[in-house]
Amino acid sequence: MNNQSLIVSTAIGLVLQLIMVVVGHYVPAIREKGFAIGGMTISLLAGVIYVYRARGAWPDSLIGGAVAGGVCALLGIAVSVALKDVPVMILVVGTIASIVTGVVGAALGKLIFK
Repeated sequence: MNNQSLIVSTAIGLVLQLIMVVVGHYVPAIREKGFAIGGMTISLLAGVIYVYRARGAWPDSLIGGAVAGGVCALLGIAVSVALKDVPVMILVVGTIASIVTGVVGAALGKLIFK
């Protein structure tokens, strides 16, 4: 796994997750309708970014996408839980869903950035 690409893609995903969480804390419409879709989309993007930067083989790309998508979501959801905007169970469910979308993003990235 390309550590530099993993750090960059996870950091970008985390910044986007934190922006969404902070805005959602103050804007109920985003919190109620945007967290799930937005968070998974950000994790998908983190997977794509990992592949774009790393340009590794399929297994490396899928694992890197899963880690980048999952870690940025885990940390973002943890902040949201701390702010009491979502229940603790979302930490588990949301992270798992974001790991999956990180893998999907990595697969899409592999198909786009051959």
